[in-house]
Amino acid sequence: MVLGLDPDPRALWPLADGRESQARAGGSETPRPAQAAADAIVRHCRALIDAAGPACVAVKPQLARFELLGAAGWAALEAVIAHARGAGLLVIVDGKRGDIDVTAQAYAGALLGGADSPFGHIDGLRADLATVNPLMGGDAVEPFVSAARLLGSGVLVLVRTSNPGAADFEDLPLADSGRMWERIAMLVDRLGADGIGEAGLSDVGAVVGATEPGHLQRARELMGNAPFLLPGVGAQGGRVEELAAAFAPGRAGGLISASRSIAAAHQVAGGEPAAAARAEAERLRASAWELSDRFR
Repeated sequence: MVLGLDPDPRALWPLADGRESQARAGGSETPRPAQAAADAIVRHCRALIDAAGPACVAVKPQLARFELLGAAGWAALEAVIAHARGAGLLVIVDGKRGDIDVTAQAYAGALLGGADSPFGHIDGLRADLATVNPLMGGDAVEPFVSAARLLGSGVLVLVRTSNPGAADFEDLPLADSGRMWERIAMLVDRLGADGIGEAGLSDVGAVVGATEPGHLQRARELMGNAPFLLPGVGAQGGRVEELAAAFAPGRAGGLISASRSIAAAHQVAGGEPAAAARAEAERLRASAWELSDRFR
């Protein structure tokens, strides 16, 4: 299981109210809205990781939620990543970056290993995996792959996404053969050919939405060694039970991601937020384990 961290300042757990915590501490100054929201988000994410993290192998912070808050948000992201690593979890940064090669190098440096400068080395987030948008082609993805390999990390390329609008372009038939997402899958397979580890999985993986499980078998045929990140379970309607094809290479072949369905589990099941989140994460993990056992 991958615990998605998609913290909306309007929907944080009650313990994460920054204004209340400041009042309890006797603070006299009212923090700026971005800083107050960032402080509350850090508390929320830490509590969520403590509750649901034991049922997961990784966290997946959605960068937009942190970048919305400017400098305070980036500091909050670093604090949340540090807490996740302290809990023994991998970190998948979800920014879906993609641009021309020189810009892609800068994006890759920010998310992965940083960059050298005349002023010294600039640290990046050192993520274990980063999501990448391949729309501009292979030369927009390759800088991420190169940076990830230097760090011993990996990338996850958007192949067939979970949103309803994915069909607008990703499912378009191509003049020669197949559909657009299948061409991207072939790119993933090619880029990952030199990065296959002892377990048989590549360091170049794919984002394949759980909301369209009918594509999984074909995706696995085209990307036999790629780990699949499978977003869309829960709030978007995806079901773990329909994702068996992702696990053909073994348990590590599929990374099922859930965000809102875990963080907001108490709104459905009732009770205290942390307990409900832990129970939902454990339920999803048990379902994934049962599914993946077919390929052990």
